Amino acid sequence: MGQRIIIEKNIDIPMRDGCVLKGDLFRPDSAEKLPVLLNRTPYDKKFPLISSLTLDAIRAANRGYNVVFVDCRGRFASEGVFTCFVDEGRDGYDTIEHLARQPWANGKVGTFGASYMGATQWLAAATRPPSLKAMVPSITASDYHDGWTYQGGAFSLFFNVSWTMTSLGLARLMRERPTNPKAAEELGVVMESIDTMRERMDHLPLKEFPMFRAGAPYFFDWLDHPYYDDYWRALSIEERHAEIDVPTLNIGGWYDIFQGGTIRNYNGMRAQAPGAAGRSAALMMGPWHHTLPLSSLVGAVDMGFRSSPISIDLDGVQLDWFDHWLKGKANDAAGAPPVRIYVMGRNEWRDEKEWPLPGTEWRRYYLHSRGRANSAYGDGALATDAPGSEPPDSFLYNPLNPVPTNGGGLCCYPNSVPGGAFDQSMVEHRSDVLVYSTEALAEDVEVTGPIKLTLYASSSAPDTDFTAKLVDAGPCGFARNLTDGIIRARVRESQSSPRLMEPGKVYEFTIDMWSTSNLFKAGHRIRLEVSSSNFPRFDRNPNTGHDLFADAETQPALQTIRHDRNYASHLTLPVIPARR
Repeated sequence: MGQRIIIEKNIDIPMRDGCVLKGDLFRPDSAEKLPVLLNRTPYDKKFPLISSLTLDAIRAANRGYNVVFVDCRGRFASEGVFTCFVDEGRDGYDTIEHLARQPWANGKVGTFGASYMGATQWLAAATRPPSLKAMVPSITASDYHDGWTYQGGAFSLFFNVSWTMTSLGLARLMRERPTNPKAAEELGVVMESIDTMRERMDHLPLKEFPMFRAGAPYFFDWLDHPYYDDYWRALSIEERHAEIDVPTLNIGGWYDIFQGGTIRNYNGMRAQAPGAAGRSAALMMGPWHHTLPLSSLVGAVDMGFRSSPISIDLDGVQLDWFDHWLKGKANDAAGAPPVRIYVMGRNEWRDEKEWPLPGTEWRRYYLHSRGRANSAYGDGALATDAPGSEPPDSFLYNPLNPVPTNGGGLCCYPNSVPGGAFDQSMVEHRSDVLVYSTEALAEDVEVTGPIKLTLYASSSAPDTDFTAKLVDAGPCGFARNLTDGIIRARVRESQSSPRLMEPGKVYEFTIDMWSTSNLFKAGHRIRLEVSSSNFPRFDRNPNTGHDLFADAETQPALQTIRHDRNYASHLTLPVIPARR
């Protein structure tokens, strides 16, 4: 039987500017001074399991920790005005140092939490609070421009709208409704829009989106800063890895919307963090999407019992990490290999020494066709043989009829567009989706690591998008998406300095498809889909070359993909030898 736990509600946590945040404390009924585990949330501290997604407060308190959930500035019980990301570094520092000095605390603080609660950890850690000794950020990003608000230059439309509508703006509007007529009016629009969220994604231009002015004005700040500039640089974690000296366990999912950032945070800390923090950085990647392992079902695919919460005990993994770094206990957190990955297809966990894996064979699969790779019924092929003289493939991208999103890294309203693993067969029926497949594999092929597509392409438009998706095509016709990516042509060279294209000119595009770990079984095919839209996951490129999000004008674009001796478009896969 666990010990008696004392729960104290709405304790005051003063900030340096006089704003008072509110926290809920779960602590053992003991005179012993104990470490603090902190979660800072914008999602209401009254629901700690929902807010953290990853750690049970009672279990942690029974393990000998003071567990504190704090409402972010301007959220729920806390004073002030919430401005997404902006105050989290300073407020995080003040919260950590205040809690470390409490009579029930021993001066050591660890932080935990998922998604935005991961962002509150990283932004606080970048300010270097002396009492912060360990972190476990889960399913969160490394950069709040590329990988959170944008990806490859495209606006993460469904995430930004659904997250802002359901998780951020709604709470503020309800809070201000009694005294703010504009908030009351916008609240009605938001409530009516949730059930028709998918239809709301069609609105153009985005700068005139019909909500968020009262509930989440920072949404329009994001639109005003489409490129990586000082606005985003001030919030970047990647530029501050060398300044963060906190042992960090990064937890992510292959289908998570922030998968790329989770891995970049691990690699950045491993390479740049000072002293023990770099050596102690760890990474755990499961087959999950943004809800983490609430079950082993990810989209439409059961990833196997070993990935389920009962099997992995994610709470226990985190508490072991804190036990080692906050209490000095010798356990697996100290001696185990730093990388733990779940290999889909094998449906098993594997410990590794680094990421990417040692001994990886970086194998090029070249695009081939006789000029008719359109849809799964075309003649597109993937092979390790380089192309010779081959005709290009072409398709028409019409922004008014974009390729629909079907799974992948999504958040935050699955009732409208769910994330995870799904059959892509219907998407592959479209003539504006080029499909390139290997022959049926004669033996198993494991692909584990970062995926990159090098594409040589031209367009009739001065600006457009190119998308890529890696698919495991089974012999029974089920084509399971693994990972994908996008590049907006104007940022093909730099996220900071956009350059339009000369219509008809061939350019090289590099599409970062992030990472995966999957066993393509014998009889399956490795498949690549290439198109120009993935909507509403990403906003539609209107192809006009105008300032982004400013008008509603669109035009079709004729896209041409080259794969010949001079322009050998290819997919680079990290193939793991059978015997390493």
